Amino acid sequence: MIVTIVVAAVALLLGLIAHHFLRRNDSEADDEGLSVRDLIGPVQTLTVLILAFMLATAAGSYNRAEEAVHNEANATDHLEETAEFLPNAAQRRRVQADVVCYTRAVRHSEWPAMVHGRSSPAPSVWTADLRGAFKAIGPDQSVFGMLVGADDTRAKARQARLTESTPAVPAAVYWFMLVLLSITVISLCLCIPRRRNQPQLATLAMVTALLTATLLLVHDAESPFGGAISVGPAAITDVEHQAARDFHAGAPGAALPCDDRGRKESGAA
Repeated sequence: MIVTIVVAAVALLLGLIAHHFLRRNDSEADDEGLSVRDLIGPVQTLTVLILAFMLATAAGSYNRAEEAVHNEANATDHLEETAEFLPNAAQRRRVQADVVCYTRAVRHSEWPAMVHGRSSPAPSVWTADLRGAFKAIGPDQSVFGMLVGADDTRAKARQARLTESTPAVPAAVYWFMLVLLSITVISLCLCIPRRRNQPQLATLAMVTALLTATLLLVHDAESPFGGAISVGPAAITDVEHQAARDFHAGAPGAALPCDDRGRKESGAA
């Protein structure tokens, strides 16, 4: 970083020195030189390029978050469906109950935490219980490998989801873009004529609104689980409802080891 700053400063200094010595005896030199519009052209181009890069980065993060949620939901659903092949009813109910409680904990505890780029320990309570259930099942049963494989896919998808909950665009880049946007708008104002400038003013207002809206869209999309276009837990909710129906169908009247928000009930094993 220091080298970059030093090189840029030396280049500016050498350029000014060269300008001074080369132009001082040139009587035919253009007194006006470059106009303001010529000087701000590179800044405007830089603003557009960085804004486009930020928008692409934020959109990619949003798409990956959405994909991770669906992958996690599919893996969790596959885990619950695979449990149907367990011959032992108690083991089957335990896995299905853990799936229900896990999805509830994700929806009610982890989703609000991801708005702030954090995870929640609540779902881990049920993933730990799932591992305990797998140990009780044992590798001798043919369904064991399918259960472990589905749970491994679920774990990877959850980790991908949590990774995408953090902002894709660093704060320093966002603030730098905000400065560039301000410079661009101010420089455009300097290019507007003093009289009969109504069309230019209207166009400037529209350009400013579009640039600002794009930057706001980037800010919203870079945090996929918060904001106006956030990724919702609909896929996880569908798995929760399906797993709950299967659990109660296989064990009518049996109680789940968690409440409606995925918190472990007191006294539950």
